[in-house]
Amino acid sequence: MEIARAAAGLFVRRGLRATRAEDIAQTAGIAPRTFYRYFATKEEAVAPLYAAGAQRWVEAVRAAPATVSVAQALEDGVRHTLTPGVGVSASSWEWVRTLLRLAAANPSLRRVWAEVCQDSERMLGEALAERVTRADGAVETGADGAVETGADRAVETAATHRADNVAEAGDLRSGDTPELRFAAAVASAAVRTALEGWAEGDGPTEGPGSPAELALRNLAALRNFPFGA
Repeated sequence: MEIARAAAGLFVRRGLRATRAEDIAQTAGIAPRTFYRYFATKEEAVAPLYAAGAQRWVEAVRAAPATVSVAQALEDGVRHTLTPGVGVSASSWEWVRTLLRLAAANPSLRRVWAEVCQDSERMLGEALAERVTRADGAVETGADGAVETGADRAVETAATHRADNVAEAGDLRSGDTPELRFAAAVASAAVRTALEGWAEGDGPTEGPGSPAELALRNLAALRNFPFGA
């Protein structure tokens, strides 16, 4: 991540073309051979920064309470990730804008951005699969002191049914179902296009026209999606 920050700083100040891998290594305080141990090209050096926001979003979705709907978890995760000062500092958002503009203008950097987005989509699919397989219901304590839900018998029956039919339905925990892959792809695209659209202009980092507001507007399309179908 330290190398990624050094690369991003040079890309923003000097531009992509004027920055060499050796320059990044020197700024990061490492030898060029150490740089190439981590990254094959100078463009790949910023991949950890591109990925950091996506990882925060996925973890926020995964960590949301079981009582929260999947659609709400996605939206809450966006607020957590794209609100300046929470996921990314307010001053860093202009760096984000520049890096996204560079990705749009440079094929090599655009490939790095696309690969990060694809990985993020896969991770989000796994997080969604985890959520839809969780048992819902109010938490109660059983006679033996174990935590139970208000619908224990129904949940146990459903879980047994899922286990018996895993070969037919696919393992939801892996995210390997057409519906969840589609949902993850749409949700990821909702956030990606919001960020890219925001970076193209001079919109604010907060309020109307901000990355969070644009992403939430896009995610509204998923509010009635049957995630658990």
